[in-house]
Amino acid sequence: MKFERASGILLHPTSLPSRHGIGDLGRSAYEFIDFMVRSGQTLWQILPLGPTGYDHSPYTMNFSAFAGNPLMVSLEKLVEEGLLTDAEVSPLAGAPAGRVSFSKVIPHKMALLRQAFERFRQQGQNSDLNKFSAEQGWWLEDFVLFMALLGENGGKPWSQWEKSISRREPAAMQAKAEELKDEVAFQRFVQFKFFEQWMALRQYANDKSIQIIGDVSIYVCHNSSDVWAHPQLFKLDSETMESAYIAGVPPDYFSETGQLWGNPVYDWAACEASGFDWWVSRFKATLQYVDWVRVDHFRGFEAYWQVPASEETAINGEWVKAPGAAFFETLGQKLGTLPVLAEDLGIITPEVEALRDRFDFPGMKILMFAFDGDPSNTHLPHNYGHNCIVYSGTHDNDTAIGWWNTLRPADKEFFVQYLGYASPDEVTEVNWVLIETA
Repeated sequence: MKFERASGILLHPTSLPSRHGIGDLGRSAYEFIDFMVRSGQTLWQILPLGPTGYDHSPYTMNFSAFAGNPLMVSLEKLVEEGLLTDAEVSPLAGAPAGRVSFSKVIPHKMALLRQAFERFRQQGQNSDLNKFSAEQGWWLEDFVLFMALLGENGGKPWSQWEKSISRREPAAMQAKAEELKDEVAFQRFVQFKFFEQWMALRQYANDKSIQIIGDVSIYVCHNSSDVWAHPQLFKLDSETMESAYIAGVPPDYFSETGQLWGNPVYDWAACEASGFDWWVSRFKATLQYVDWVRVDHFRGFEAYWQVPASEETAINGEWVKAPGAAFFETLGQKLGTLPVLAEDLGIITPEVEALRDRFDFPGMKILMFAFDGDPSNTHLPHNYGHNCIVYSGTHDNDTAIGWWNTLRPADKEFFVQYLGYASPDEVTEVNWVLIETA
């Protein structure tokens, strides 16, 4: 599927201005959409919206591939509903201006969400919540019970819980759901409010001709409701239920030991035998909330780097074939046209390119990767194909000014010659130069 020619901005909601130490789905998000309209932009790209874990990265996919991040729930929206008061949502004291202090934000927002929940349930049955629970129950009920159990177990991984629970014995599960029903109800409320607020924001964006590009991270964390509920889809040790193999990338120019990510790898044979049902559900759910999906680590759907979980580096891994075309054909058969963008960065082989091009998925070009003096560099504009998205940089890059200030002198010379400047001194606002080049 091809994009019409368009431009936009990559900005995660947590980076929006907020009185509460972290950007959310409230007024600043709506104002950002208005700014995009005034700027003539039509695409808003975000990072994964799910709950983050101990490192707070959107890409670790802690706890769930389907749930929303509670920290993005707008407290001001809850005030508008009468679930909190203006006095209760006073600005977070001591929060740094330039970055998120999770040690301050988490207790601040979670305490207020619990307060809002208590008022919410005093109102009695809510038909919108009941509808949300009925429609999303196929993932929601596993997730809310998982979070309640995670709290009861002090954050320990599910594989270390009582065996009857880690192995999901029905009687034990039912008993725990009853025992933890208040916490389960709170977790359900938070997800309800997150998606209620997100869908209202998305509708506002769409009404103003802004499309949202979401993000699907290929891997999920071991300590997640997904792996707990669907262990057969992952390569786990059958005795300990820990990961038998973990994901990463092999050694390269940037790292002589490679990268070891720690996520369990998929048992793709089991996924395929199930008709890729979990993956179909994942894409279907994501496309309910966004207009396009960027698929992170696209090359992992052609072949992935698998490392024994006992290894301390990624050196002793191996490439293992993934389903490739069969996977995307199944998604297309079950979901229709796939509005997918391929994150095709890193170790890209002809096989990965062929998979991307077979389905006409746009790839990515990063201008900050372009100016190394090599005229054949695929990130240089004159080498672009017909179907790609050009970025000045992504969330993985430095800022434009930071990049420019650390660029090698020879690469700066190549940059200015390529773009028609007399010298690097003429480049006074490199951020705008990159934007205009894109």
